[in-house]
Amino acid sequence: MPTNRNALIRYRAIDNCLTNRYRQWSLDALIEAVSEALYEYEGIDKGISRRTIQADLQMMRSDKLGYNAPIIVIDKKYYAYADPAYSITQIPLTGQDLGRISEAVEVLKQFKGFSHFEQLSSVVQKLEAHIYSATTNQRTIIDFERNDNLKGLVHLDALYQTIVQQKAIHITYQSFKAHLPARFGFHVWWLKEFNNRWFAVGLRGNQAEVQHLALDRIISIESADEVSYRANPDIISTTYYQDVIGVTVSQTLRPCKVLIYVDAQHAPYVETKPMHHSQQVTERRNGGIVISLNVQLNFELEREILGFGDGMTVLAPARLRERIRQKLQTGLAQYEQETEISNVTQAK
Repeated sequence: MPTNRNALIRYRAIDNCLTNRYRQWSLDALIEAVSEALYEYEGIDKGISRRTIQADLQMMRSDKLGYNAPIIVIDKKYYAYADPAYSITQIPLTGQDLGRISEAVEVLKQFKGFSHFEQLSSVVQKLEAHIYSATTNQRTIIDFERNDNLKGLVHLDALYQTIVQQKAIHITYQSFKAHLPARFGFHVWWLKEFNNRWFAVGLRGNQAEVQHLALDRIISIESADEVSYRANPDIISTTYYQDVIGVTVSQTLRPCKVLIYVDAQHAPYVETKPMHHSQQVTERRNGGIVISLNVQLNFELEREILGFGDGMTVLAPARLRERIRQKLQTGLAQYEQETEISNVTQAK
């Protein structure tokens, strides 16, 4: 791992460029991107020389830092990774790196029991499990949920820094519904993780409504120094989602009482892992339970209920009950149609 902080910033900036395959990266373009990163992170505004970037590229290609980056030159002008999936953030940690992390973990463990440490305890546990597996060359003894194919995590650090430094950015983004990418200004207030997917939360341009941008739909991020950052006035992220399951929060919709019957097979799972902090058991019947939730009606709530299939029945409100009924009926019709097609195919 580079000992020079500025060098690490340069390597990360170059890596961010070369992993963005929607643009061609000349040496001048890399110099500009690295200069912006140094100014953003360290306040260095004197720029960077061509010789330094060329030396950085050569260092990244070598095994001195363990990168062995497959950097190639296209048309004698544009730099790119020969392997589209490569990133220096994906390389394994060295023994020296693991030693330093082990020391940091030991320091963090001293704070166990303090209230401000509660939210860090799971992070430390993950680090301990990873270090144990890596240093002993044995199978991990704690297997945390992960998605190795999750896209967009490369943007986490850059987005985090824009929040800390309160800087506006330009985002090139393509939602699942859009045919083409769109580029717009964005003011990130916080980062949100739900169901193993990350979101950048904030304001788009001059709009007033809080928006969630999925990191896996972000194509590129650029600094927008010419735009004044719109700071978060008084919205607290920890309470912003208190009336919802997921990240879809309505500014006008009030939470309502949702009653759900959970059958005997699924009741123990729902009781031991509540769907929402407002969940209460209001009745026990036929081995199952009736639970109440005080939440807004949104997409994530419907998806959670549908995930239990016939193990859940919505009792109230009527409009939610009807939506779930229609979705299950549509799904049943699709299964019946597929069965008919399968029977016809087998008959032939």
